[in-house]
Amino acid sequence: MPSMPSVLVGFLVALTIGLTGVGGGTLTVPILVLFLGVPTGEAVGTALVFSALVKIPACGVYLRQRSVDFPVLRRLLLGGGPGVVLGSLAVSGLEGAGLKDVVAVVVGAVITATAALGLARLAVSTSARRESANRSRWLPWITLPIGMEVGFSSAGAGALGTLVLFSLTSLTTAQVVGTDLMFGLALSTLGGGLHVALGHWSRLLLAGLVMGGVPGALLGAWLGTVLPGRTLRMALLVWLIYLGSQLFYRGVLALAG
Repeated sequence: MPSMPSVLVGFLVALTIGLTGVGGGTLTVPILVLFLGVPTGEAVGTALVFSALVKIPACGVYLRQRSVDFPVLRRLLLGGGPGVVLGSLAVSGLEGAGLKDVVAVVVGAVITATAALGLARLAVSTSARRESANRSRWLPWITLPIGMEVGFSSAGAGALGTLVLFSLTSLTTAQVVGTDLMFGLALSTLGGGLHVALGHWSRLLLAGLVMGGVPGALLGAWLGTVLPGRTLRMALLVWLIYLGSQLFYRGVLALAG
């Protein structure tokens, strides 16, 4: 039977995704590690599978609205797919070598940097964004390291993918969100599948997250239409910077000791 804390975490994470659009992996991993004591590798794998499941309903909405650019998505996956495989295997290698504290340090640093980047993005009004020339041919080279980051830490596909699409393509805002959600779903599914195959996940933990995540996602989607999303996003990103820095700090202390 799933534990009540895991159900609560799933509910809160899915609620924040519905409210703010911030990726599930970025938020789930530090909470699982810091508050539930889940090993970092297991937290990453479970968070990736959970993130994929949470993104499915939202992707369906954007697909029905024809807000997914498939040629751009293919270029994203051309680099992101191999990257997520490399990142997942890197976690497995470090965990197998007894270097779990190194994983915690890197994951903490990635989450902190991703959240800080999200805050920087919010500081620039999207209404002031000028139309970008289509430079999507560069996408595979840029999404390779993004995929590695997702496979290693479960974080980054949302914030970094959106930033790259705004910078290198002329897609509309809706197309950027829809295409990036599909990109994140594909990376989470591939990376999560690899982590499951490598044993880096918990069936009971995932069941609890999903049990809480379904009502959380529905409530978040409804509240997102009536609450100020920008303010909520900023508050959550500040909280993520704190969580990521704490994970980084604990890992450094463990390595130093």
